[in-house]
Parts: sequence; structure tokens; C-alpha cells
Amino acid sequence: MITTEGKEEDHLQVLNKVSEIGIDEVGRGAVFGPVFSASVSLTRKNALILKRLGVRDSKQLTEKKRKFLLPKIITLSSDYSLGQSSAREIDEYGIRYATELSMIRAIKKLRDKPLELIIDGPLSLRLWEGNQKNIIAGDSKFTSIAAASILAKVTRDFLMERLEEKHPGYFINKNKGYGTKKHFSSLKAYGLTNLHRKSFLTKLNLI
Repeated sequence: MITTEGKEEDHLQVLNKVSEIGIDEVGRGAVFGPVFSASVSLTRKNALILKRLGVRDSKQLTEKKRKFLLPKIITLSSDYSLGQSSAREIDEYGIRYATELSMIRAIKKLRDKPLELIIDGPLSLRLWEGNQKNIIAGDSKFTSIAAASILAKVTRDFLMERLEEKHPGYFINKNKGYGTKKHFSSLKAYGLTNLHRKSFLTKLNLI
């Protein structure tokens, strides 16, 4: 008698086994505030569910859609974590190294050390000694990276909204720390805060 029970069990084991641990950053090009990184661990099954729910690169989603997806990502993730680097660290170490620091901080908060990381973009994570794959446009190819981009984006945006209360007049709740025309006009009117990235603004000849 031929049975498919073993094959079905194997298939379920594959679906429920963690297959992706993606990491992504947000805020790298801003002129105000920290850079955030997030890492998300997904089984094949839950990666498929999140993809069907609409998880993709956070930049392609509306703010409303990102906020809708965030609790789904948290619920369906096998593990997730966040890390950040401050504006001071960005000025001191440069944006690439500071971004790597934020990624390492996120990774260290995961319950288990990843056997392999899937990283968005072409640049390797030099501070990580484990296995890694760099995927150009990874947030459009791997659900775990897309989920990480949403987690990082929503969390950082929430921080920017709170920081608007401490630093009014720079429209941080609207521009999320990026260099918009209104933001630059406010810099001329009110000067720098301790959360502005002086290294960025110097390159732009704004200070």
C-alpha cells in the first residue's frame, strides 16, 4: 500500500522551518535622526502568507498599509528585532559604518544566532562574521527583507513623530528627517538641533 503521509509530513516540516532571516535599514539618507535596521525571521509558510497580505518593499506601500501590515509581521515572524545608530555616531563613524552598527545591534537581539543573513543591497555587512547573502533589490525578492523594511520604517516614523514634539518647526512629523525644502528653510531660520547630521549638512553646504 502506497501512502503519502510521510511526504505530507516532510512538506509541512519544510513549510514550518525557518528559511529566511532578512535584514534591512531605513533612514540612511536622512539629515536628521538615527538610522534604523530591522531583522525578521520567517518560515516558508508565513513568508507566503505575508506575501499574499501585500508585504513588499516599504517604499512601495502607503503609510496606512504599512501600519496595517506591521502587527501581521510581528505575529507571523519566528523572531524579529530592531537596532539603531544615532546622529552622533553617523557623524563620528560615517553612514556606512553606523548603518552596519545598527544592523549588528538588531542581529544581537535575535534569540538565536542566524545561520545565514539575507541583506538588502550590494554592500556586505563587514562587522558580521557569519554567512550572508547580499541581494540587490532584495526587498522585492525576499519577503523577510520586505518585512524588515516595513518594521524599520514604521518604527522610525513613529519616533520622528514623537521627536516633532521636542523639536517643533522642522516638520519632522511630515518629512521624517529627510531633507525637504521646508526642512532646509527651517534650518536657516532656527539652526541645528543635536539630532541633525552635521556631516551630511556640511556636504550639502548648509552649515
